[in-house]
Amino acid sequence: MNLTYALMACIGFITYLAWQKPEWQKRLMLNPYSAVHQKEYWRLLTSGFVHNSGMHLLLNLFTLYFFGTAIEQIFSAYFPEEVIWLYPFFFLSAIVVANLPTLWKYRTHPGYNSLGASGGVSAFVLAFILFDPLRDLCLYGLLCLPGYLLGLLFILYSIVMSKRGSDNINHDAHLFGALYGLLFILFLRPDTLGAFLNVFF
Repeated sequence: MNLTYALMACIGFITYLAWQKPEWQKRLMLNPYSAVHQKEYWRLLTSGFVHNSGMHLLLNLFTLYFFGTAIEQIFSAYFPEEVIWLYPFFFLSAIVVANLPTLWKYRTHPGYNSLGASGGVSAFVLAFILFDPLRDLCLYGLLCLPGYLLGLLFILYSIVMSKRGSDNINHDAHLFGALYGLLFILFLRPDTLGAFLNVFF
């Protein structure tokens, strides 16, 4: 679990520094207009390491702790030689991929900004569900459902809220991070899909 702890510490430290230096946060967050027109493409990744509030940071780190440690253990079992780079690559690439639809959607909106590690965290959550679909998962200790059902509801909710666009949450990042998590695992271990389906049939 050392990789998960290191990742959590890195996210927390960079977020804290950005809170002390607002100009850093402005530079690191995803501003699609600046990323495209000023070629500041690093924002696709660095936005995952800054958060707009303590609660935002806490929720992402809380989820990362539970699902990140689970994915790290799974990767250590299946990919013992590669886990040291494969695990961080999975998380970092998920943040970038999750931000790509937002980059395209808001490329002409100079005032739009997005930040947070939710894309990478969502990828971990759905990846875990693919490995263990029947495990009960609790949404912040309040609502407990089998993983496959919670994952399905999460995807549907993200689609609906993305279309509404009625809040300040980047639901596109949640949705595409989650879908990327599924595809990443299926690319690494295609037989995971058969094992997933065998649970139900």
